[in-house]
Amino acid sequence: MTFHSAERLWHGRWAVTGAGSGVAYITDWPMISAGLFVIFCLTVPSTPLQAQIRGVYPLGMSATNSGITPDSGLTYSNSFLSYFRDELRGPNGDVLAIGRNSVLMDMNSFVWVKKKGVKALGGALFSASATLPIANNSLTSDVEGALSGGGGLADSYYQPLILGWRTKRAEIRAVYGFLAPTGRFKAGANNNVGSGYWTNCVSAGETFYLTNSKTTAVSAFEMYEFHGTQQGTNIHAGQTFDLDYSVTQTFPLEQDLRLQLGLAGYGQWQTTDKNGPIVTPAQAAAHYRVNALGFAANVVLPVRKVSLGVKYFREFLNRSTFQGYSVQISGAITF
Repeated sequence: MTFHSAERLWHGRWAVTGAGSGVAYITDWPMISAGLFVIFCLTVPSTPLQAQIRGVYPLGMSATNSGITPDSGLTYSNSFLSYFRDELRGPNGDVLAIGRNSVLMDMNSFVWVKKKGVKALGGALFSASATLPIANNSLTSDVEGALSGGGGLADSYYQPLILGWRTKRAEIRAVYGFLAPTGRFKAGANNNVGSGYWTNCVSAGETFYLTNSKTTAVSAFEMYEFHGTQQGTNIHAGQTFDLDYSVTQTFPLEQDLRLQLGLAGYGQWQTTDKNGPIVTPAQAAAHYRVNALGFAANVVLPVRKVSLGVKYFREFLNRSTFQGYSVQISGAITF
């Protein structure tokens, strides 16, 4: 994985489903907009984080080839991540509100990989990366139209320590990274593109080959997010565990052309309560949960060191967060 994102809080009005007349309306409902569109084209809290609804990682980004370290040298990757949601789900999975939330992220990542492995660490390959995201987000009510939105340079993500191991049937990576609050943020604003807090992340990626030809692979990516305290509000977001995964099959089409197809998915779970001066006990105890399944396709030109990919995910059975779908397009080249 080469970048991350943050989910952001929005203060808007959405139509809320209810019994009887069918639709009621609620005003001033604090909501989080998924700031994924990078790996961190982030949307940011426009109000305090009392209603935290997502973590900072752009889910699904690392679902395929999760353990693979690029070839030595400099690699540039660009990921365009789009997230669209139209439902707000409650703690029991019931629909609390309907509307439209979209997050578009353009993640620009630069990865450097050392040529020789570190013998003292079992031949581990050392690499580091930096991701600079551009984000655009919007929140729209079915009743009152556009409510908020923002765009520009978002929070940047750095991975100063990446260790990778390669064997005949597996590739594994261990990573430390942090999200820096470089995006525009002001408590109470409705056009933020930053989170207003630091996040430290530890993660790991694994790719296991089920055949000697390495054409059938199972991949997984895990991350744990340690969120800091938001400036201007003193609210501390709950910690988060993220999981991406896939099962893929690679088809050699020509000497320098391979097609990889497979099933992919992601999950995200809030593991600790949020806390702060204006967080109520009910808000603190409402832990979000996200589930999604979809497909992935990659085209690889190994001689030219170029790859292109697309993923689609549909979310289901979410709790205390938005629910929708994601389309992701990516490309990378190694120099």
